[in-house]
Amino acid sequence: MTGRIALLLCALALASPLRAQPAWPAARPVTIIVPYSAGGSVDVTARLVGQKLAERLKQVVIVENLAGAGGAIGVNKVVNAQPDGYTLVLGADSPIAIAQLVNPAAVKYDALRDLAPVGLVTTAPMVLVARPGLPANNLAEVLKLARQQPGKLNYATSGVGTVLHLAMETIKGQAQVFITHVPYRGGAQIVTDVVGNQVDLAILVSVTATPNILAHKMKGIALTDDKRLATLPDVPTVAETPGFQGFDFVAWTGLFAPAHTPPAVVERLNHELNEVLRSDDVRAKMIEQGAIGGSGSAAEFARFVQRERDRYARIVKAANIKE
Repeated sequence: MTGRIALLLCALALASPLRAQPAWPAARPVTIIVPYSAGGSVDVTARLVGQKLAERLKQVVIVENLAGAGGAIGVNKVVNAQPDGYTLVLGADSPIAIAQLVNPAAVKYDALRDLAPVGLVTTAPMVLVARPGLPANNLAEVLKLARQQPGKLNYATSGVGTVLHLAMETIKGQAQVFITHVPYRGGAQIVTDVVGNQVDLAILVSVTATPNILAHKMKGIALTDDKRLATLPDVPTVAETPGFQGFDFVAWTGLFAPAHTPPAVVERLNHELNEVLRSDDVRAKMIEQGAIGGSGSAAEFARFVQRERDRYARIVKAANIKE
């Protein structure tokens, strides 16, 4: 009798942790936070991926937009969420790996410490564009103008400390030219001002730049990726310009869970995410946006984020970028 009681107590002890942690997935919805307003490229990607994840997980996936502070508010909500796999964030490069470097007083979270990387979702080149009346058609000609008239040229981005800002500062640093940065609050007004010859240059994500270049509303000067886009075959890469061999700078998004999310949940999410990104219809829609779907393990994505943040830290320090 004593032996049977001991075995029963042992079995109950082993079972109690399983009861303490509800099974995943369950009937409870999974929420993907988008740290930007609805309608932007990150939101479009989240809704596409979220729909496909819902089909694979066989449960409801909700996309919630929580904009503010350049994406930091949405990311912070997930940092402070329960690490149970039900609250995720589709984080972009800027609020994940740049914001704390630029504004440490306001951004208290450390994404590499406070989030669990699940997987890389997209990478996409940025495009340096010019107003229609600018007397330059490629990067070499833009840099020549900048050297002839230091500080006279200006360029727009969607904000201080964005990946767009860092990409242009890297180009300026390598070329040793002075072009004035004009930060905006969003891409729509930038497009209006470039098309209207109100600002000389801008760095835009490819999905925003492509239709305007093809419509000849603005000039495509250079892509930040190391290869040309099929949708913009006539726009050269920065790397094709003398002095920029090997230049490669992309915007990216990735899926993250709160730190301490059970490894089995992260692994399951990573597996399903990779399956979603391999599907033909998702790949086709990504290409339409000028993006490439990610892949790889959660550990590989974590190493990618670390490399990107190390790179951003060097740029922020060299250009003395502060917010």
